[in-house]
Amino acid sequence: MTSEETRAALTHFYDSMARRDGEAMALMYVPAATFEDPVFRLTGPDIGKMWIGLMRRAREFSIAYTIAQAGRGWGTVELSARYLYAGRRPVTNVILSELKLEGGRIVQHVDQFDFPRWAAQALGTPGRLLGRFEFFRRAVSRRAARGLGVPAKE
Repeated sequence: MTSEETRAALTHFYDSMARRDGEAMALMYVPAATFEDPVFRLTGPDIGKMWIGLMRRAREFSIAYTIAQAGRGWGTVELSARYLYAGRRPVTNVILSELKLEGGRIVQHVDQFDFPRWAAQALGTPGRLLGRFEFFRRAVSRRAARGLGVPAKE
């Protein structure tokens, strides 16, 4: 892939996210792809299930993104997502995404964000008090995974 092809693939993926089109996002991953962030560690079709579920549940969802780097088959994206968590708590999540691509599709996707900051916004007092603890992050992961029908990150 050229850097221009990488940029085009990343633009397609994040524009699909902006439209809340989880199905289009799912199609961007190769069958053996991997995805990881502080809440999820997924492979293959579970990645698509996660995006489809998250996009369907999203309320008052908007993103702003910048493709910070686009190389030959890899890229980094700076993303700010705004939404109502559980339909009631406003969240602004600032994410750094690192992606590897082959043939225009994602083979590896790693998102980094400040989990304690996210937890404080999304979960209120419990998140503010417990968000920095690993046991709490695992509990949030298990609950999110159950809700989306994907494996929990342990």
